[in-house]
Amino acid sequence: MTRVKISKHHAVCALALALAAQPGLAETLEGALVKAYHNNPTLTGARATQRAVDEQVAVELSAGRPQVSAEASLQNRVIRNQPLLTPSRVVTVNGQISVPVYTGGSVRNSIKAARTRAEGGQDNLRGTEAGVYSEVVAAYMDVIRDSAIVSFNKQNVSALKANLRASTQRFKVGDLTRTDVAQSESRLALAESQLQDAEARLIGSKERYVELVGEAPVALQKPAPLTGLPASVEDAVTTAIEKNPDILAARKVQAAARFDVRSARGRVAPRVSGVFAASRVDNLNTLSSIAILSGFQNRTTDAFAGVNVSVPIYQGGLPGALARQATDREAAATERTTEVERGVIAQTRSAFASWRASLASIESNRKAVDSAVLSLESVKTENRAGTRTILDILNAEQEALVARTQLASAERNAFVAAFSLLAAMGQAEARDLRLPLDRYYDSNAHYRTVGSRLFDYAFGDIPDPVATRTNMTQPQSADAEADPVGSKPDPRP
Repeated sequence: MTRVKISKHHAVCALALALAAQPGLAETLEGALVKAYHNNPTLTGARATQRAVDEQVAVELSAGRPQVSAEASLQNRVIRNQPLLTPSRVVTVNGQISVPVYTGGSVRNSIKAARTRAEGGQDNLRGTEAGVYSEVVAAYMDVIRDSAIVSFNKQNVSALKANLRASTQRFKVGDLTRTDVAQSESRLALAESQLQDAEARLIGSKERYVELVGEAPVALQKPAPLTGLPASVEDAVTTAIEKNPDILAARKVQAAARFDVRSARGRVAPRVSGVFAASRVDNLNTLSSIAILSGFQNRTTDAFAGVNVSVPIYQGGLPGALARQATDREAAATERTTEVERGVIAQTRSAFASWRASLASIESNRKAVDSAVLSLESVKTENRAGTRTILDILNAEQEALVARTQLASAERNAFVAAFSLLAAMGQAEARDLRLPLDRYYDSNAHYRTVGSRLFDYAFGDIPDPVATRTNMTQPQSADAEADPVGSKPDPRP
């Protein structure tokens, strides 16, 4: 049995433990994801967009509900051709209720299309959530990696400064040449330049973290390795095709387009509606006595009920054009589903390959670090014995720096690729990660209420901003604030 077949409960629990906080540190990946869940504007904006999509269901439902209208008018007749028989002032009040009975299936299928799109929107929201989390994970690991690289470069600068001091002293006593001192000075200048570049990258990574999470990174802790990952790329692709929210959303859009075709074809069908109307006319006692004696009344009331049947005979080709348009849109949605599925498959395979390659790279770079550290110590010893030059020491220092930097990058890449793989498989949402939230956002809660809001004046409240702004956050610096991956000279997982 492959690892991807393990129970979802155990996989989710293991993944939650991998993200959970460990004692003694200020921030964990789990904490960063919780903050993004509440504060990331991409995610909070997507939730608002989904609520707007839900309201389309209410829009379509309204077309099948009774329509009630009333009107009133007051007329003051300035010129009367027959003043003895006509009133000078007239108040008219009309009211009508129209109830759709049959619309050729247009309303029914439009409602089904709206509901299907709302369900697809919920899948899109899930995809947005997983995408935001993937970005947060990448930013979190970038800060840890870049903090480690800054630390390594600082160590390298310190070592080269010590080496330059030693070279200068030995030059003064005639043990080394001016060339040896110049080489040490050149390598130190290069190392200081590399440190400045590394600090700039760290600041960029921290600012990206602030953008996504809403707060500055403080003492970021290295997360434990992710679990519940697939044993083979085939398992990963199978799960992705079944659960990836982008694929599920594309399928819902395709199904909604099919309902749109049926709705468009219903425009050629007859329309049947029940009608009840009433009117009241009040002449405000302005009829003359002769008019009243002739049978006219100052007040009259009329009412009727009936059935209205409308049969479209020719509409200028509009129904056919709309049906063809809807059919082509269904075809486009079908192709879009295939496009999304292809993209997800490629993304899943790529993430799996990157993850496995990064794992292999970690092992190779660990060996490289071990060898580089041992080589550096050996070269220093041999230099003191006179068998190695200063240039050999400088080269060994550079090789050790490169090995440590590559190890930090490989560890970052492995974790990010693993999380991206889980996201592609549809297993990287808040519920999957078991984030410690008071409650999860329920996209169904709003969807369930849209059909019951019947009042025309239920406009809703003007919403307050949800995501926090970062304009008051202090600019980030390259100060060490993280517990970086591989921050020791000889890093271990």
